[in-house]
Amino acid sequence: MGRKHKFDYFGAFEQHSKLAVAESALLVETIEQFTEASALEENTQKAHEIEHEGDTINHKIFKTVATDFITPIDREDIIEMCQALDDIVDDIEDVMLRFYMYDIHFMHDQAIEFAKLIQGSCEALDKAMCDFRNFKKSKNFVHLIVKVHDLEEQADQLYTKVIRDLHVNDYDNPMRVQVWTNLFDSMEACCDACELAADVMNTIMLKNV
Repeated sequence: MGRKHKFDYFGAFEQHSKLAVAESALLVETIEQFTEASALEENTQKAHEIEHEGDTINHKIFKTVATDFITPIDREDIIEMCQALDDIVDDIEDVMLRFYMYDIHFMHDQAIEFAKLIQGSCEALDKAMCDFRNFKKSKNFVHLIVKVHDLEEQADQLYTKVIRDLHVNDYDNPMRVQVWTNLFDSMEACCDACELAADVMNTIMLKNV
């Protein structure tokens, strides 16, 4: 009888982190090519398809971790890593859906700057994930985790600036202030989600050194 093939949990994590990179690239593209909210429907559908791919990966992981006798790291850590990666993709999709649902009529100047911080966070996380299975030997893993934290701090600083600018410069347009405050809240949450995923990876590393 052939030996049962072991499920590659780390490979599944890598697939999911690459989806986060793809979702963040789609967000950047959507903002750069923005004309009007009604034109966003196609990209929101693409975002949902990427999010669905992530759900499929997680379903495979959940199904396998429930029955595997031995797992490479604690089951609880596998589940937490899945959820953290899923949150990133969900949060980026949420930003794009809000652009469409709020029927925005212009793209805020700082939106692209925020989107590129999200993209940079996803790319750094993905590179760290590629080293995750060999974190004991990797020379770049810790540096990449720190980079995700640095980008999240930049996002915090940008968030403070743009929210103040909204209230100072657009105080006579409360609807605009409300809509863009909600949108920047959602974009800032994406960077927070990347930082949380990096923290989960770092905690797993510390538990297994």
